[in-house]
Amino acid sequence: MRVIGLAGGIGSGKSAVSAMLARLGAEVIDADKLGHAAYLPGTAGFDAVVAEFGREVVAADGTIDRKKLGARVFSDPAALARLNQIVHPLIRTAIEERIEAVRRRGDVPAVIVEAAIMLEAGWRGSMDEIWVLSAPAGRIRERLAAQRGLDASEVDARAARQMSDEERRAKADLVIENDGSLADLEARIGEVWRARIAR
Repeated sequence: MRVIGLAGGIGSGKSAVSAMLARLGAEVIDADKLGHAAYLPGTAGFDAVVAEFGREVVAADGTIDRKKLGARVFSDPAALARLNQIVHPLIRTAIEERIEAVRRRGDVPAVIVEAAIMLEAGWRGSMDEIWVLSAPAGRIRERLAAQRGLDASEVDARAARQMSDEERRAKADLVIENDGSLADLEARIGEVWRARIAR
């Protein structure tokens, strides 16, 4: 079983590619979902986030208010670094536990770990390969305007907080260009699957 880390900047198409790979027979682990679970009430992650950022980041329903927390950390690089120091190790542990569970089942040829922050967080050691999705900036702006209602300046600001495309490419075992239609991308993913997984 191959463990593939799927990385890429905001709007590069990671979720679409994960869905395509799942249809081909891969098990997909979404690091973002595990990240949300890492600080649910009753967890060590919740306690650590509240201890670091205060009760004001707790919503009326008792969960972490992700909008408030996001507003706090994305305007303060030091606060973001502190949050990452809390959450990233918890997510990595959860990913490794899920990979091991799938390995024990032995029923899929590949696990895809979809994680925007994989390279920044230093998770490469848990992966057999890193696949990086890359898309032109103009295409990313169009996609995020349509999908999330973000304007170009919001997209650019979020992208600026991430590792650059050039840095990701330099760390990749494979770069997948997402510069055409969805059908083009699906054809490309099928070729990659046949060449690297289903051989």
